[in-house]
Amino acid sequence: MTEFGVEAVAEATTRVRQNVGRVIVGKEEAVTLLLVALMCEGHVLLEDVPGVGKTTLAKALARSLDLTFQRIQFTPDLLPSDVTGISYFNQQTQQFQFRHGPVFANVLLADEINRATPRTQSALLEAMEERQVTVDGETRSLPRPFFVLATENPIELEGTFPLPEAQLDRFLMRIDLGYPTQEEEIRIARRFQQGSPLEDLAPVLSASQLPDLSAACRQVYVSEAVEGYLVALVRTTREMPEISLGASPRATIALLRGSQALAALEGRSYVLPDDVKRLARPILGHRLILSSEGRLRGQTEARVVGDLLDRVPVPVEEVAVGG
Repeated sequence: MTEFGVEAVAEATTRVRQNVGRVIVGKEEAVTLLLVALMCEGHVLLEDVPGVGKTTLAKALARSLDLTFQRIQFTPDLLPSDVTGISYFNQQTQQFQFRHGPVFANVLLADEINRATPRTQSALLEAMEERQVTVDGETRSLPRPFFVLATENPIELEGTFPLPEAQLDRFLMRIDLGYPTQEEEIRIARRFQQGSPLEDLAPVLSASQLPDLSAACRQVYVSEAVEGYLVALVRTTREMPEISLGASPRATIALLRGSQALAALEGRSYVLPDDVKRLARPILGHRLILSSEGRLRGQTEARVVGDLLDRVPVPVEEVAVGG
């Protein structure tokens, strides 16, 4: 059992949210979702147009947690070894040595991941799933925590390679940041007028505390009613005519663990149906493949998830708190 409880999770993540808020204006929900993913040791796909703060958000989160940060600009000529690292012959020592690639970091920002070839994209698969890389037959463990933040531009499709379903399923959630409101954009302009507040951002949480906080999240109670509700949501995606490929059992686990983490962030020791509903779109949306019929009818993943939440009955019985 961990020495931390949900109160410690709520207090620690509140400090991180406030610290990130010194740099990022608005986007409170996006920051919360990123912290949920971090507590679940899951990866996040940030899908939005350039210039809305994706890189700044990733850097602010890494600095707030005293985590090492690396960024890779994905391009069509990027090689797998540019991600994982290479073995080279050292003339001085007359031995082969391994030069670590940027994947050996706590937070890896894979910028415009869909611009790289599928071969290079797949170099991240082992790292994302197994937290290790294999180069020249030798397996090397990645630092923990290991957190991939991948970005892609949903508008500019020329010269891109769509992520395969197997890799999309490795992302715990997909988050859209969106443009700021007028008031938020004025605050952004004022905040960055004299320089970047990111330069003075100090850590507020030690990386060594994250494993205990994550363990505390996994102790959050899930009633049979809520468990049945989230399983029903995932299974219904496999039966809807608008969807040709529904969510996998991995999505069920993601929705369960994400709901536990969200409840802990809110200071609760039990999961509510509202936690599941709040995470349904970011966790399920990118895992669904719409059918030809659904696309012809103008459906989107977000709209289909909305229909899904309307279709599956929400448990109304009182959620018993595990003791």
